[in-house]
Amino acid sequence: MSQPEEVAVEKPIVEKDTTKSREDRVTGSVHFGDTDFTTEPIGDATWGEVCTACCSHSGEEWAWIFVGFTGVVFFLYFFLFGLELLGSAAKVLGGCDAGEILGDDTNPIGALMIGILGTVLLQSSSTTTSIIVSLTGSGLGVKTGIYMVMGANIGTTVTNTIVAMGQMGDADQLERAFAGATVHDMFNFCTVAILLPVEVITGYLYHLTDAMVDGAEVTDDEKWEGPIKKIVSPLAAKLIIANKSVIKNIAKAGLDEDKEDITCDKYYPVACDDDIKDYKHCNKGENEKVGLIGCDKKTGDCPAFFEIGATQEEDETSGGVCLFLSLVILVTCLIGMVYLLQKMLMGMSTRIIYKATDLHPLLSMVVGVGVTMIVQSSSITTSVLTPLVGLGVIRLDTMFPMTLGANIGTTVTGILAAMVSDNITSLQVALAHLMFNITGIVIWYPVPFMRNIPLNAARKLGKATRSYRLFPLIYILVLYFGVPAILIGISTLFEEDTKAYTALGTMLVIFVFLAMVYFVYWWKYQEGESKTTACLATRQKKLITMETLPEDMDYLKSELARLKSHTGLADEVKDDEVAEEDVEEEA
Repeated sequence: MSQPEEVAVEKPIVEKDTTKSREDRVTGSVHFGDTDFTTEPIGDATWGEVCTACCSHSGEEWAWIFVGFTGVVFFLYFFLFGLELLGSAAKVLGGCDAGEILGDDTNPIGALMIGILGTVLLQSSSTTTSIIVSLTGSGLGVKTGIYMVMGANIGTTVTNTIVAMGQMGDADQLERAFAGATVHDMFNFCTVAILLPVEVITGYLYHLTDAMVDGAEVTDDEKWEGPIKKIVSPLAAKLIIANKSVIKNIAKAGLDEDKEDITCDKYYPVACDDDIKDYKHCNKGENEKVGLIGCDKKTGDCPAFFEIGATQEEDETSGGVCLFLSLVILVTCLIGMVYLLQKMLMGMSTRIIYKATDLHPLLSMVVGVGVTMIVQSSSITTSVLTPLVGLGVIRLDTMFPMTLGANIGTTVTGILAAMVSDNITSLQVALAHLMFNITGIVIWYPVPFMRNIPLNAARKLGKATRSYRLFPLIYILVLYFGVPAILIGISTLFEEDTKAYTALGTMLVIFVFLAMVYFVYWWKYQEGESKTTACLATRQKKLITMETLPEDMDYLKSELARLKSHTGLADEVKDDEVAEEDVEEEA
């Protein structure tokens, strides 16, 4: 008996009411274009609504809030531990190369790129600026140090960009998080684009800071350590401790033309007095040879990855293992924090959350300065804020002034390092770092038109992740490794003082300039932006298609089986197969 045919009924198209979705959308389902990055204001909540939403709960709800808050603190602690471990591992893994790079006294562009690459390798602008500050007291020119500090300001942003990639599982979160991370980049790039040529032509920062240090005195005092460092560092020190003195010594030797260049080979194999593993016998012993991994000065203990007799390759392998471990910890804690925050904020509208987090820009900057002074790292501050931007808890407009405050707060480390130096030029470079950031804020933040330039650039970069999920990885490889490496290579040609190398360098500069001009023309007037977006979108579709292909094939097979049974085709196929078998038997 034939079954009745199913009649497809066309469902009426109903327009969605977007009023509620724009004004009262639940956190965790916030869309990029509707809320976080729109210039149109969403419905303002009152403080009474905020207090009701935050404080009006039953006993059971308060219990779950306590459990969730405890979980967030747990994951936040190990997230900070992961960042600390990442910094130490990066210093061990790239310390020798960073020391050699930072030891070059070169031209402004080369110094800028050295600052970027050195900070990327060390994963800490505070460490880089501290090394630069100490180098200025050992022969590095103050002007060169200023250009390197500019580069360090750019290089420090790579950490929170890596953290943003931890939210790749959700397209909305990735878009917001990547924009929140790169607004830091865009501010630094824009500031360098203005102040670098100004500094080369006028020496603005040099003369300003020279006047500031006139008559100043430095004192020999202990280095101040923030409370967060005191909480997190002891656990990280159980695994690995980066011996920063090796990096500084290699860099200082590169500046002194009368001395032979020092390489990491001088510090290997690792040796301690009487083969006793502690700070006194290893770092301060008569026959000590301690490489990239050292012992704890305060406790005297050596970390788990410290080994007597270790070679440079073994220490760098240990650094690589800790780097991998830190990334696993960061991603795990990031997923845990995001999950718990989503659960805790579930059902609360974004208008309530935005009212609660809507700080005045000046107050946001103060918060950024204060937090960064406590944790002694702008990377930690922005890396903690980035997932919150991804969730939609903090808007990009609020993240931006906090980032600017973090930029100022991170200069404190360099100033403190200069205060314990016996050379006034070290303090001058540290103050140049501070004035660089303050000048950048004065240029880019007060006027709305200027403020929107880095904000809109970050929004576009965030949207690019929609077209291609792996765009952040390309962004990091090109801007933080490719471009600095190329420009450092070109700068090296001019340092050789030979006509052949100078001519080659000049030709490469002209080629790079023409390539940049053509790229801008192609991007603006030959639909380069739309072509790039279409290309990335096509790659993303292919990537998604390959990921979902097994599921799609299983679905198609099940649908074909259902269709065969529905139409009776399966029985006909079986009859044909039986008939063919009978014919074969008769034959």
